[in-house]
Amino acid sequence: MDQSNNVTVFILLGLSKNKNIEILCFVLFLFCYLAIWIGNLLIMISIMCSQLIEQPMYFFLNYLSVSDLCYTSTVTPKLMTDLLAERKTISYSNCMTQLFTTHLFGGIEIFILTGMAYDRYVAICKPLHYTIIMSRQRCNAIIAACCTGAFIHSTSQFLLTIFLPFCGPNEIDHYFCDVYPLLKLACSNTHAIGLLVVANSGLIALVTFAVLTLSYCFILCSIRAYSAQSRSKALATCTSHLTVVVLFFAPALFIYLRPATTFPEDKVLALFYTIIAPMFNPLIYTLRNTEMKNALRKVWCHHALLEGK
Repeated sequence: MDQSNNVTVFILLGLSKNKNIEILCFVLFLFCYLAIWIGNLLIMISIMCSQLIEQPMYFFLNYLSVSDLCYTSTVTPKLMTDLLAERKTISYSNCMTQLFTTHLFGGIEIFILTGMAYDRYVAICKPLHYTIIMSRQRCNAIIAACCTGAFIHSTSQFLLTIFLPFCGPNEIDHYFCDVYPLLKLACSNTHAIGLLVVANSGLIALVTFAVLTLSYCFILCSIRAYSAQSRSKALATCTSHLTVVVLFFAPALFIYLRPATTFPEDKVLALFYTIIAPMFNPLIYTLRNTEMKNALRKVWCHHALLEGK
């Protein structure tokens, strides 16, 4: 443990060493971050101020928006600050906190997406029992399970990293603190810990992705017997969810489902699940969803009429 106290501050190498590119990235990510907040807040307010909150699909979507805001806020503000800073540093304690919170909220998002897939499976494959199976009590239990599972996951990642000795170089080749870049800096044999990280993050991502894929296979088999109109409606809701899943899971699987090594492409791929996916979630679920668009119109038109009076 004495060795681990030798490094009190880490230097983040960030996305680029070119100042002009960093300024351009700052403007881009500022736009993305504002879009994430505006889009997700619009969805949350529209769902909570309408009858949609009574439907399990939108109940989960509301919590997905909350997790999106929390997840991206653990990374994006620090990234934007560093893009304008000459020296990109983060203290050891803040680094460990960032690692814990990113895996916590990232885990919640993964599990909520899985819960949403289960909801779509029940709605399409067992429509007659949908209201009984997806009761509010069941929905609350699913959200509680998502938070518990994510907490266990992030705690295990935190415990695997907090006891690593850091006594040498302190430059993290990333724009935020994550397990693999930190394993690279540890001055001890991290092979066993690397395998545990893969078993934890990698298998969680793989198993949840497999469950999601399997649920959509069942859904596709079930809707073949539907009428063309019903099939189109079912596909519309599922396509939105599937698009979000691919945006989030594809880069995450590439990064975590491999031996504990880092590649230059990791930083670019990480942007997809830390910034790009949370930004596109509101657009995907709103533009392709008639009920969501109607709720937005009712809530905000009503609000505009009240202000007019």
